[in-house]
Amino acid sequence: MGQVSERFWAKLPEGSREALVDGLSQSELQSVLLDVTRGRAAKMTPARLLQRWQQDRFVRPSRIDPRELVKTQQRLWELLPAKFDGVQLSPVTPLGTCSAVATINQNQVVSTVRGTEVASDPTNELAIEAAVRRRAGQDRVHLAACQRVVRAQTFDGPGMTAHFELFVLVSSARDTGSFRTEAELLIDHLSFWHAVLGEKADLTFTAFRESGLRDRIEDTVRPALGVAFREDTERTKSANYYAGLGLGIDRAGAGLGDGGFTTWTADLLGDAKERCLTSCISTEGLTLTEV
Repeated sequence: MGQVSERFWAKLPEGSREALVDGLSQSELQSVLLDVTRGRAAKMTPARLLQRWQQDRFVRPSRIDPRELVKTQQRLWELLPAKFDGVQLSPVTPLGTCSAVATINQNQVVSTVRGTEVASDPTNELAIEAAVRRRAGQDRVHLAACQRVVRAQTFDGPGMTAHFELFVLVSSARDTGSFRTEAELLIDHLSFWHAVLGEKADLTFTAFRESGLRDRIEDTVRPALGVAFREDTERTKSANYYAGLGLGIDRAGAGLGDGGFTTWTADLLGDAKERCLTSCISTEGLTLTEV
């Protein structure tokens, strides 16, 4: 992609890239790009459309049976504690949501010509909504969403598509000291995931950075859960993504989901005392383990 881009810019007058990135307002740039897409869409034929439908991984339908998926969604919402507010997210979010909040490469996101990007991680979006509610004075914010997302990176494995559905939780609250807030948020999230996954739930944590939270896991989190919450010392994935502690949420080795603490609401609000815990699971993966 980088080589193609550089060849394109080399054909244009010097300064063209800077003019498009910084020289135009968002509305001006949007008008230019819409004009280009209208011209390209006008040249699309039914035969070419059919070919794209068959070949483009971004538009191919999922193989999951939607009737089974709906059953999974309904059970998740029914098990969700009342303290979590359900949020029906938009399928698009402001441009830069993932790269600015979670430092994800923009190439992994499907950007639009209208200054937005197709939703690729609802935890990022819920973190923004949580920050809005925290700024408005809400003491503790617990949000949940179920959203179909699109990711631009290539996924390995049979049946993997560029779009899939996630059920996510995001909680944000102010630090009260001694990692008590973090422990309480962990109990809220892990209790829900255990209720969803049942006795075969495999809930794990990885301390990417040592802190006093380990003590709260021993004296507060584990006793409150009453179920196994084992430490995964071999995990390195997302070490730079989560702030100190990552979670594994699984059953029977299906790789269903994960989570962890982030600095997202702290960054959004400019307040280092803000704490934010996110966790998620693939509804399609969960459905396949149950049918």
